[in-house]
Amino acid sequence: MRIHHLNCGSMCPIGGRLTFGAPDPGIVREFVCHCLLIETDGGLVLVDTGLGLDDVREGTRRLGVGFVASCRARLLERECAVRQVEELGFKAEDVRHILVTHLDLDHAGGIPDFPGATVHAYKPEHEAAVRGGLQLPRYIKDHTRGARFELHEPEGEPWFGFECVRQIKGLPPEILIVPVVGHSAGHSAIAVDTGGGWLVHCGDAYFHRGEVRPEEGDVPFGIKLFQAVVQHRGAARRQNQARLRQLARERRDDVTLFCAHDHVEFTRALG
Repeated sequence: MRIHHLNCGSMCPIGGRLTFGAPDPGIVREFVCHCLLIETDGGLVLVDTGLGLDDVREGTRRLGVGFVASCRARLLERECAVRQVEELGFKAEDVRHILVTHLDLDHAGGIPDFPGATVHAYKPEHEAAVRGGLQLPRYIKDHTRGARFELHEPEGEPWFGFECVRQIKGLPPEILIVPVVGHSAGHSAIAVDTGGGWLVHCGDAYFHRGEVRPEEGDVPFGIKLFQAVVQHRGAARRQNQARLRQLARERRDDVTLFCAHDHVEFTRALG
């Protein structure tokens, strides 16, 4: 399988030091929406979608003034997953499957751009998205309305300290869905066996590299505060972060973790 790392939504949230920590000339003070495009024998698989075409074209009318203003989303059409798929020489219909870590607006916005794809999510996450976010307007119903979902129960086999890990029917066995609830009701990570080690897309199970690799720096207070405000279940989120830290420590030679928004991790993945 060939794997492409895509940034499907650049953001520069307000907060300065609270959000990014002390200035560092070697680090871009910006968030990304880190997505994966995986080439398989059965077509393309997209892991998360970032912001979609209608999101960037309609801006605040679709995403809300609060999100656009606080995150200072750049809203660039060229960053939309469908445009990057086309830039790589494929068509939107070549994307057969979309795996979402969760359905927050900055992870699910591109779903409508791939109407022929099957969207895989945990059932509790889909139920929460259909019902609507209770804490914040985190879900946009137009992102999921009309999409062809295949919903999964959190059940399966143990994997590196995590329970209920499962393969997904119709996808290569090298791709696994891993429950890491807490940030949202049905949050998952997506693990991909590359043949030379595992890549694990952790979505928003953490936001800063220092949360799973403490040697890489302190986590800014603003990020800690944001996670506490938007979390679905705090105890579960913290427990899963601890498991991810253990995994990063014990399997550093064959498991690579990254979250959805850390610019440093995204740049590192690009090589």
